[in-house]
Amino acid sequence: MPSGTELTRADILDAETAHLIADGLHPDPFSILGPRERGGVLTVVAFDPGASQLWAVEEGTDYPLLPTDVPHVFVGEVPGRVYRLKGAGDGAEWEYDDPYRYGPVLGETDEYLLGEGTHRRIWQVLGAHVMEHEGTPGTHFAVWAPNADGVAVVGDFNFWDGRRHVMRRRGGTGVWEIFVPGVGDGAAYKFMIRGAGGRPVPMKADPVGFGAQHPPETASVVRDIAGYGWSDDDWMAGRAARNRRDAPISIYEVHLGSWKRREDGRPISYKEAADELVGYASEMGFTHIELMPISEFPFDGSWGYQPVGMYAPTIRFGPPHEFRDLVEAAHKAGLGVLVDWVPGHFPSDPHGLALFDGTHLYEHADPKEGFHQDWNTLIYNYGRKEVANYLTSNALYWLEEYHLDGLRVDAVASMLYRDYSRKDGEWIPNKDGGRENYEAIAMLQQMNTITYGEMPGIMTVAEESTAYPGVSSPVDAGGLGFGFKWNMGWMNDTLEYMPEEPINRKYHHHKMTFGIDYAFTENFILPISHDEVVHGKGSMLGKMPGSDWEKFANLRAYYGFMWGHPGKKLLFMGNEVAQGAEWNHDASVDWDALQNPAHEGIRALVRDLNRAYRDWPALHVKDCEPEGFQWIEGGDVDHSVLSFLRFGAKGDAPVAVICNFTPVERTEWRIGLPEAGRWREIVNTDADVYGGGGRGNMGGVTTDDEGAHGQPCSARFVLPPLSVIMLVHEGS
Repeated sequence: MPSGTELTRADILDAETAHLIADGLHPDPFSILGPRERGGVLTVVAFDPGASQLWAVEEGTDYPLLPTDVPHVFVGEVPGRVYRLKGAGDGAEWEYDDPYRYGPVLGETDEYLLGEGTHRRIWQVLGAHVMEHEGTPGTHFAVWAPNADGVAVVGDFNFWDGRRHVMRRRGGTGVWEIFVPGVGDGAAYKFMIRGAGGRPVPMKADPVGFGAQHPPETASVVRDIAGYGWSDDDWMAGRAARNRRDAPISIYEVHLGSWKRREDGRPISYKEAADELVGYASEMGFTHIELMPISEFPFDGSWGYQPVGMYAPTIRFGPPHEFRDLVEAAHKAGLGVLVDWVPGHFPSDPHGLALFDGTHLYEHADPKEGFHQDWNTLIYNYGRKEVANYLTSNALYWLEEYHLDGLRVDAVASMLYRDYSRKDGEWIPNKDGGRENYEAIAMLQQMNTITYGEMPGIMTVAEESTAYPGVSSPVDAGGLGFGFKWNMGWMNDTLEYMPEEPINRKYHHHKMTFGIDYAFTENFILPISHDEVVHGKGSMLGKMPGSDWEKFANLRAYYGFMWGHPGKKLLFMGNEVAQGAEWNHDASVDWDALQNPAHEGIRALVRDLNRAYRDWPALHVKDCEPEGFQWIEGGDVDHSVLSFLRFGAKGDAPVAVICNFTPVERTEWRIGLPEAGRWREIVNTDADVYGGGGRGNMGGVTTDDEGAHGQPCSARFVLPPLSVIMLVHEGS
């Protein structure tokens, strides 16, 4: 030992404490392990389960540590605090930095904000962070587990041994932390948690982990997400104009695992999507790509809607930086990127959030509040400040770290109502005896307030299937604060109408017109999403009645009606090629269908509808305002013909949209128009190039002075069967 006052092993460490250290059960190992003064002498206590001998090494000199009566626990005196440990056993030697000689990483401000539940960027302090601490490279681990008796980080760097890296508890925050020298990007890890009273808890993945192993493996993976060299400053500065209510927004919804697969069956990677998906969506005229959830999830069949790794882009398609490559490529191509975000529920997989520290930490304890009967999943306890903070910070994380342009929030209705999909007696009323979930409402309002406040120019979108008021109204006006809401009512009504045989459509005409009655109560997106082409619902083409030609004509007419109707647009992949089979998440889009001219015709129509929607302001500027719409004739029930006008800002040419939902060609059909002169045809879904019959109006019509439908002038039209035509006013 170094010179100085001689201490016995018993002076340095008593047997009971040594046993607790060796068993990984000491409640505060940092008070024992590592360097500290004892009796005026600097001493070290160290534990190394593989060592039969152990030395402290400082400035090239080995200082032997003495074994205690407890195997693998060593004590001794050292000259200074900056040392390494060298172990020997079974004929091998190894050297490493002692994790217990390093001070805390978390600061008092972080502790205070975490404890208060107001830390907007918890990912900057929790999780696994590659860093240099006190001059040594390694990884800092931190996790919230307030009801645990002890927490250890285990991984491929310590033989998954819960005794080696027992963590330090930080005051009353419930956060545990440790800096592990030498651990870097790519290391697999989990947290080993002892519940209250020492009850064992299944090893847990990191709730704030930035990476994960490939399923079915369940460990988190250290990922260094710092230092990506973004070059999309121009996009970020100008994107607000692309996400506004008056912008043309046409969204291509994509399940990345099945958009395109290689010959060996594997899905494309993030980097491949950065080239192929981005190029395709851009060529098709979409303005945004929306990815179904990419937060890490264990079960492919959930499509990502049962996430476990809320802070980890799924490894199925590549590491985090490659996901950033996809986002940046989209921005360079002029496309926004939205991602589905799932704060409504989470799976009960043992490595996930369920009973995280041995208690109902993230979820409600009472199944009447904490269990989703529809999905066999658990419900977040939104009223717990730390849980609400976890979710709101997660939303900000994706927008800030990955430059996403927006989040589409899944299953909002299930969050808003305590009795969602429950019978009487299966739910607990709120404090006022009602069904509204005040805590979830407050969390959603907070999320929207924070994300819009911190990340200018983004959008949030609610999938909300009820008539809850003010979903897309500002929070300070009592709304939920979303930018947009999916128009589920419009989708349901119109998809009930289209499968009807045309002879019966006059009895269901209101399903195509009723949507206007509420079209401007929210900022709506018209969604034809994955939900409409799965679980036995068939494909969009399969929903259409009639012969093969009529099915394609009906689908072309439906898309024409959708793009002419007020509201932003969303179309799920495969619908633009009219694939015959419903969506299968284990297979690619049926790209081979494009060898058939009828399918290619649908794709060409969707491309041209997107271009018309973007090019003509009347089709998008007032999507969310009643001044942007006027019926010409919405009540011609017997003929299943309806027509309307779209208006933009002052000076924008109006657009007329005329729909014929019968297989009967209408000739000499008089339609009233608001302005005299030439009206040029910009879309005709019956055009030859789309697989139609090539019938129409020779490129446009010219009005005469005969008024009709309350309009000052009119023109005679040919209305092709099962078709939609759009015309723009070109002037007198």
